Amino acid sequence: MSFLENVREALRSISANLLRTVLTALIVSIGLMALVGILTAIDAMRNSIGETFASLGANAFEIKAKGYGNRFRRGGVQGKQYPPLSYLQATLYKKELSQREPSAVVGLSANVSGVAEIKANGQKTNPNMAVVGGDENYLQIQSYALSAGRAFSPAELSTGANVAIVGQEIVDKLFPNQPPVGKFIYALGQRFQVVGLLEKKGSAMGGGGGADRLLLVPLETANQLPRKGALTYGVMTATTNAAGLSFLQGQATGLMRAVRNDRLGQEDSFDLESPDSLSNSLDSLSGNLRIGGGLVAFLALLGASIALMNIMLVSVTERTREIGIRKALGATARQIRLQFLLEAIVICIMGGTLGIILGIAAGNGVAVLAGSSSFLVPWLWVLVGLSICVTVGLLAGSYPAGKAAALDPIESLRFE
Repeated sequence: MSFLENVREALRSISANLLRTVLTALIVSIGLMALVGILTAIDAMRNSIGETFASLGANAFEIKAKGYGNRFRRGGVQGKQYPPLSYLQATLYKKELSQREPSAVVGLSANVSGVAEIKANGQKTNPNMAVVGGDENYLQIQSYALSAGRAFSPAELSTGANVAIVGQEIVDKLFPNQPPVGKFIYALGQRFQVVGLLEKKGSAMGGGGGADRLLLVPLETANQLPRKGALTYGVMTATTNAAGLSFLQGQATGLMRAVRNDRLGQEDSFDLESPDSLSNSLDSLSGNLRIGGGLVAFLALLGASIALMNIMLVSVTERTREIGIRKALGATARQIRLQFLLEAIVICIMGGTLGIILGIAAGNGVAVLAGSSSFLVPWLWVLVGLSICVTVGLLAGSYPAGKAAALDPIESLRFE
């Protein structure tokens, strides 16, 4: 019996026992879906973060106030929570660092609202627009470019004028097929004049739409807008001198400690986040997720191999007479063994293929929910998954195939 004939016979046997074959294949698919899905989500988010770093610039870092939520504990001990950066601290840091390091560019921003609704011309956007206050360096340090209009003037920045730069999604909803510059919009109970339009960028990692859903106002204006609580200020620092980045980070740390009045011997009351530090954190997290995904996949595949072996043993018993006829017609033990091994492998590949497809879809879906804008097919993990399928098929089918090959043809012909 040829190899192709063995495959066809395996498919005929599978179709004859379709229900239990499908159930076994589903167990295999669940294991591989968990493995491929987790790894796909991790890789997709890593790619998205890499794209964000590329647009932000590798020679930039952000300073945020350090604080732990009430549910976050280290070693069972409640972590200390520090107050957020104040406007005075942020502006003092910017002034002092700019004087010490002329090559440094410091941008200040404040998140006013992430669930704002923008209105104009009787139309309104979805309530998921971000209202952010920014200084004169905000556009440059975030690598945002204008497709129309202008940036804020020094007078608008200093007086807190009601002017705004908007993203493309806001314009598409409120001013379709119209130039937005010069028009008026309403947000957070205030009236703003649009002076600029940001270039379309698409969603960014963790950005919830990035520049497209952004309503940017002068930082002084943001301080005057109605809000539920105190504003949280972000401080981003960039430099054109890549070689001096480490030195600049040291300068920034020392200066911020002085600004925040951190005592000698006390830990920093803030975190300095750079592409390298975030990448290292993601590497640690992704390693734990890979271990978890591998454990889930191992348990599911272990169950699948046991179920598959059981199905193959039942199949050998049901086809004992058929095996005897084939041996009487000249089939060798090697051909019988190969036939049953191929049947087990085909079942695993069917389930594995479904699991890989579902895993890729689920992984990219999770990454999209987390803010990723790219669709990723992890070809390496696809090949690994298919290899696992073949291995499971070989291991689970070896004993039933050996049992079938060892059957005596005369006794098999007597089997009823």
